[in-house]
Amino acid sequence: MHRVQLHYTLSRDAGNALIRNPLPELLQAVAERGSISGAARALDLSYRHVWGALKRWEDQLGGELIIWGKGQSAQLSEFGSKLLWAERQAQARLAPQIAALHADLERAFAVAFDPNAHVLTLYASHDDALAALRAHAATQTDAGALHLDIRFTGSVDAIRALNEGRCTLAGFHTVADAAAQSLTARTYQPLLQPGLHKIIGFAQRTQGLMVAPGNPLGLHSLADVARTGARFINRPLGSGTRVLLDDLLAQAGMDPESIVGYALNEPSHTAIAQAVAAGAADVGMGIELAARARGLDFVPLVHERYHLACLKDSLDQPATLALRTLLQTPEWLAHMATLPGYTAWHCGEVLAMSTVLPWWQFARKKRTSTPRKKP
Repeated sequence: MHRVQLHYTLSRDAGNALIRNPLPELLQAVAERGSISGAARALDLSYRHVWGALKRWEDQLGGELIIWGKGQSAQLSEFGSKLLWAERQAQARLAPQIAALHADLERAFAVAFDPNAHVLTLYASHDDALAALRAHAATQTDAGALHLDIRFTGSVDAIRALNEGRCTLAGFHTVADAAAQSLTARTYQPLLQPGLHKIIGFAQRTQGLMVAPGNPLGLHSLADVARTGARFINRPLGSGTRVLLDDLLAQAGMDPESIVGYALNEPSHTAIAQAVAAGAADVGMGIELAARARGLDFVPLVHERYHLACLKDSLDQPATLALRTLLQTPEWLAHMATLPGYTAWHCGEVLAMSTVLPWWQFARKKRTSTPRKKP
């Protein structure tokens, strides 16, 4: 039995949240390039180095990783394929926990190196743009730089963490036109109170179906998923995407049990994309960026808004102000424009809750005229 050992390094560059290991990177390169020489070029290594490394790994693990047929393209053995799939799936499933560990370490060093650094704790529904924002903030080297301590969790748990004082900001997402009687409204309305909470704009993103390249099952709607019996991967209860899916099923008059795999779930968009890419599922619900990153096709279903909520009292705290300023910089807005499926939406602006969450509507008091006194 081989044991896993973890280590980390320090760098001036923005850190990579993945836990890296050379063996899966070698196997991935061989699988994609179809040859040892192609893998070597992709990794900027010599042929001898890659060949020797793979042979050493085979000796150490006691199994063949590559099918070494003469005159034929290199292929992963069954053992090599299983190793690669297991490592990639574990990385995808544990991405939120790995990101939290990464954030804890960076937070500790940020304070150690710069006592004036702003540290902002944010619990949030899984979102790749927020991960990109954290990396972008880490590249800002001015005194008093902003460090984002992001913990990815479900939207509901994120807002609860805000209300319980465990974070300064909560990230959650809703469709723009959620009705007052929708599951979205019933889920979030009890958690957010006008006058107590404030909403900061962040992004609009696209959610839809992540499917294999070429969309072999011809899936264009949730009805198609049910009709074809496609194997579906869901998100957990409490996640914003699960709330969205259940709302869409209710609007279509569909029974959740009509979706094969409705009860199965993965903790993030990345994990769902990895499951589809590996063939463990035919389709899953998620954001476009996660699908594109895994080479999948994407069928858009809805546009939604991603919000940042905070308590009114923390709106003008230095760390929150630093974030609002960063969100409105041309550099960040230009970077967000490069993310597939994302557009900036009132980024960094404080928004009225009745505008952002349409089920919060307040009746305006009618102005009454004061009767004039008779002379």
